[in-house]
Amino acid sequence: MTHLFISDLHLSPDHPRLVRGFFALLKEYQSKQTQLYILGDWFNAWIGDDYTAPWLDELVAALQQFNAAGNQIYFQVGNRDFALGQKFLDQFNGILLPDDYVLNINQHKFRLEHGDALCTDDVGYQRFKKVIRNPLVLGFLRKMPLSFRTKLANGFRKKSYAAQQFKSYEVMDVNQQAVTQALADVDILIHGHTHRAAIHELQGKKRIVLGDWKEDSAQILVVDPKQQDLILKLSTFNY
Repeated sequence: MTHLFISDLHLSPDHPRLVRGFFALLKEYQSKQTQLYILGDWFNAWIGDDYTAPWLDELVAALQQFNAAGNQIYFQVGNRDFALGQKFLDQFNGILLPDDYVLNINQHKFRLEHGDALCTDDVGYQRFKKVIRNPLVLGFLRKMPLSFRTKLANGFRKKSYAAQQFKSYEVMDVNQQAVTQALADVDILIHGHTHRAAIHELQGKKRIVLGDWKEDSAQILVVDPKQQDLILKLSTFNY
């Protein structure tokens, strides 16, 4: 099967071109026996699996069709959609992966993660993440009305944007020690989060950074396990 890796789509009803771009991706790989790995920030915000909307119903229907064609969807949470759970994924037989996951392709070990855990120099964000991702806090939030969660999510986004204006490029990027540790037992690390698409070489190993989705294109990774020697390069998907 083709292995397709994407991240940082930030889908929302406010950006219909991104949603249409995701539909185009599903259509492109519908008949290619694809394992689709979405490594976080699929949605610009996720207020709970009980959230419904017409645009989301259309997306679920497309995912159901994609799955019915023999394809599989895997998802890791990101910093924007960490509240997304298996209940939503069950609608199209999606599989929720842990925060870091090891995948074997042709005797190569790939580590998958969103990437925010690698940004250890951003101390403020890591402190916030530890609190908001606490199971007790998440459980409490899920019991709150949707209207309350919507306001809370909007507030988080505004504060995050404001905080980023005062952070340096280096602070918001990965920490090299964290990367070295993540690569210790694998050959290839794939992540998103930083929006800095590139392939980095580190002592014979690779760190592949997926790109965020623009208004007309995205940087994605396609791995064909039928190749004797895996060719790893980012591709531009235009929509």
